[in-house]
Amino acid sequence: MLKVKLFCGILINNLILKDKLIKILQKKFGKIDYISEPYIFNYTDYYNNEMGNQIYRFYVSFEKLIYGFSLGKIKLITNKIEKKFSKNKKRNVNIDPGFISLANLCLATTKNFSHRIPLNQKIYAEVTLIYRNKKFNILPWTYPDYKDEKNFIHFENIRNILKNQLKLKN
Repeated sequence: MLKVKLFCGILINNLILKDKLIKILQKKFGKIDYISEPYIFNYTDYYNNEMGNQIYRFYVSFEKLIYGFSLGKIKLITNKIEKKFSKNKKRNVNIDPGFISLANLCLATTKNFSHRIPLNQKIYAEVTLIYRNKKFNILPWTYPDYKDEKNFIHFENIRNILKNQLKLKN
């Protein structure tokens, strides 16, 4: 079974928290080998009641490769990390773990839907993008920010790191 590249899409409402969050993520999942610059997240107002009107998005990936089935356990860990950063039961950080393989980008979620597969009692996996014809392609349920081609550069960069890691192992 081929291993995949663990990454997290992170929403954060205060960039001062970023370094502390990065340290915790590295402690849990190992060395980070890719981190994007934060940018203003303005694709939806879904998170505004909880996180405020100034929300930033950035992506990180981890050097250590994982098996895709471990994503359910990882999502439970990231949910606990989110709670550490919460105040008055409102999140300041939202961590969406997923993986990038040579064939797709998958995300973990706590919400079930027709196109999602259960990983454990509380967590589901979703293929969010597929890699075909030398590029990532959207699906009908792909989230707005994952549909935005300006973010594809991050997913391509992470996929290229994975390709190089897999070549080194052979």
